[in-house]
Amino acid sequence: MNDQNRTDPQGFEPFEPSPPSLSSSTDPQRTMSKDPTQRAGWERATLEKLAFAALNEQKATRRWKTFTRLAWLAFFIFLAWFALSRGTPSTAKTTAHTAVVEIKGEIANGGDASAEFVVAAMKSAFEDDGAKGVVLLINSPGGSPVQAGIINDEIKRLKAKYKKPVYAVVEETCASAAYYIAAGADKIYVDKASIVGSIGVLMDGFGFTGAMEKVGVERRLLTSGENKGFLDPFSPMNDAQREHAQKMLDQIHEQFIGVVKAGRGDRLKLDTPGLFSGLFWSGEQAVSYGLADQLGNVDYVAREVIKAEEVIDYTRRDNVAEKLAKKFGAAMGDATIRSLKSVPALR
Repeated sequence: MNDQNRTDPQGFEPFEPSPPSLSSSTDPQRTMSKDPTQRAGWERATLEKLAFAALNEQKATRRWKTFTRLAWLAFFIFLAWFALSRGTPSTAKTTAHTAVVEIKGEIANGGDASAEFVVAAMKSAFEDDGAKGVVLLINSPGGSPVQAGIINDEIKRLKAKYKKPVYAVVEETCASAAYYIAAGADKIYVDKASIVGSIGVLMDGFGFTGAMEKVGVERRLLTSGENKGFLDPFSPMNDAQREHAQKMLDQIHEQFIGVVKAGRGDRLKLDTPGLFSGLFWSGEQAVSYGLADQLGNVDYVAREVIKAEEVIDYTRRDNVAEKLAKKFGAAMGDATIRSLKSVPALR
């Protein structure tokens, strides 16, 4: 039998091997030639992306720096403008009105209720022809007798020069140095629940000698002059120094009493118990004792007394730049020194 006509007993077709195919995946030469090219392109693309990212970041940084500088420049221009606008009084003519000068908080050098600011505000109010009267709007527990004395003296001078009435209007508190100022007004108006009075002087401080002994701390103070360390809180107080301080306080107290008597005159009920002892009273009591004239607020005084209902505020205050400067160190140092030193105060 011929082999070509023979059939496989299992029925399978005869195997004929196919010729080898030249696919790219199996071509070693093409594989070796393509891989370095792909790798070089990938590295180039990555480097380009990194370079562009770095450039974009530099641009963003430059833009942010420019924005920050412009913002700071605008901020300082605003501070300069604000300081100049607050420091320069308006010269424009005004219609008939009631001028208000606020005296709020502690009366002390460097504060909003300092003689510098209050006197400057009063001068602007008196110089304005449209101001028919000046109201001192007071809400203060007291403070420096020196600052209060300067303001009181200036009230009397300005009243005599410009022939305008001055009225003190009390909100919550008009005590001690604040009342020292109010006594210079033509009349004092209070609320029935206001706190008024406290005509006295104090000098407060602390003594740390006992605490120093307990913790074993020695004070080494060298002075030239036996009283140079007067009222040093870390040294014992002797009787001579105490007596000297008391005489000084008594003298300032007498000055305070003299100012009140001169300002209030016959209206003051001198037979009131404890009138000059440092006691304080309600506004209603103050009227009955002659420390105040009658009940009333700013609107009442402007409308019924001065007859000029429009109210214009002449108050001077620290500008933003000065407050920032104090916030960053100046006030802290001043507060530390004042906390360790005893200074006479009308409180």
